[in-house]
Parts: sequence; structure tokens; C-alpha cells
Amino acid sequence: MENRTRSAKLMNITAMAAFGTLGYFVAKIPLASEEIAFFRAVIAAVVILAWQLVRGRKFRLPASRKSLILLMASGAMIGFNWIFLFEAYHYTSVSVATLSYYFAPVIVMAACPLLFRERLSLKQIICFACSTAGLVLVISSGGLEGGSSNVTGVGYGLGAAVLYACIILINKSLTGIDGIDRTLLQFLVGLIVMFPYVLFKSGFHVMEAGTVGIMNLLVLGVVHTGIGYCLYFSSLGDLKGQEAAILSYIDPMVACVMSVFVMGEAMGLMQAAGGVMILGFTLYNELGGKTPSHPRQKTGCE
Repeated sequence: MENRTRSAKLMNITAMAAFGTLGYFVAKIPLASEEIAFFRAVIAAVVILAWQLVRGRKFRLPASRKSLILLMASGAMIGFNWIFLFEAYHYTSVSVATLSYYFAPVIVMAACPLLFRERLSLKQIICFACSTAGLVLVISSGGLEGGSSNVTGVGYGLGAAVLYACIILINKSLTGIDGIDRTLLQFLVGLIVMFPYVLFKSGFHVMEAGTVGIMNLLVLGVVHTGIGYCLYFSSLGDLKGQEAAILSYIDPMVACVMSVFVMGEAMGLMQAAGGVMILGFTLYNELGGKTPSHPRQKTGCE
């Protein structure tokens, strides 16, 4: 049992570290955000389907019609969630885009009392207020240091966070379907929704991306999405909820390190302080609870 837990942690950490490098590879793909998102889903769906076939697992649809409709809705949201996140990378630094995007758990925290009649504790209220204050620091410092482009990037990051939060809330009510099957169905629906959007907005220019661009697109689809999601969902069965929640913070930490030290993007003192507040108080909210619920326990959107 101890070996299985250790193996699960290694798979989870690998997946989270890979997710944290997402922005670096997206920046090297000279395509519109919507086209990158589309081909990411295509490649990932093929990889996940192959993984399920190798494991001898049959694809299963949810039992109820309501669950199927909700899954289809969340699949459409995933496609535009990616588009918004990739647009955020274009307008601002990877670190600021990621910190804005990681406000999603705070949105879920605020929405649950309204949608599920869950009462907020004093600790949750304090965490919500402090995380929001951290976001204000990130936005205000972005406007001062990066101008309107930076603010636009934060706006796209928050748009992606809202979509991410909606997907979390939808998945919160879904039961009886394997995590990988759920993700595969969401990707397939996302493809159907994104195809006409890409066709009429920017068209398909993947063959013009060049060798480097196509190689990075393959890494994005195969490693970050296909393999990353399979590792992540395979690890959850042998991890406690709180363990998975805490390990998920490797993702934004790696993203910030990559942004500053590998991509050479600047991060101001106020942005760093705001990021610490967002991640710190969101993590603090995960600690000490009886049934921690983190977005990555519900779905994978990065």
C-alpha cells in the first residue's frame, strides 16, 4: 500500500509539474489561441483513447441523461477555457496569467453557498477576502507596470477562471463516471464546439506553424494533456483528497518559476505579494478541513 501511495504521489507530482510548464510551450506555437486549443484536444483525445484501449477499458457514458447533458456543457466550456487561458498568455506574463487563472477555487468557494446551500465558515470568509485582496494587487500592479495589455491578459485569465469554476461546479454534481472517461467525453464535445468557431474566426493554419511550432503543439497535446491527465486521474485512487489538493499547488509554483527564470518575464513586488496571497490563502483553506475539495479533484482544465 505504501508503494502504491508513493507511486501515486510521483505520478501526481509529474502531472502537476508538466501543467506548470504549459505557458512556455504555448508561447512557441505561432497559431491563434483557438486553433492551439482545438489541436490540443484532438491530440489529447487520441492519446487518452489509446491509453484506455491498452488498459482494456471500455468507454462508458454516464447513466443518466442529466449527467450526459451536464458533461456536454462542461466539455464546451473546457474548449473556451483553454482559449481564454492561451489569450491571457499572449497579453501578459505566464505568472500573472496563471495567478489570475488560479482564482477559480476562490470563485467556487463563493458560489457553493448560493448553489449548494453550503455555509461558509469564518476561516473560509477570511481566505476569500484575503485571496481577493491578492488578486487586486496582481491586477493593480499589472496595470501600473504593463499597461492596458497586462490588464487585458488578467481579464482573459479571470475569464478562464470563471469557466474553470463553472466546470468544477458542474463536476461537483456528477457521479458514477470514471475521471478519464469524463475527460475524454469533455474533449470530444469541446472539439465539436470549437471546430466551427476556429473555422470561421481564424481558420486552420497548422501547416504554417513550422517544425518547431508543430513539435511544441505535439508536446502540448501528448505530454501536457494526454499523458498528464492519464497520470493525474490514475493517481487519485491512491491519494487522500487533501494530499491531491496540496500537490496541485506545484502547478502554479512551477509556472511562476518558468515565467521569471526561464522565459525572462518580469514579476513586480506587488504581483509577487498578490500571488502569495492568492495561493497561500487558497492553500490555507484546504488545510484542516474534513473533506477538502479542490478543482483538480473534479476535472482537469489546464
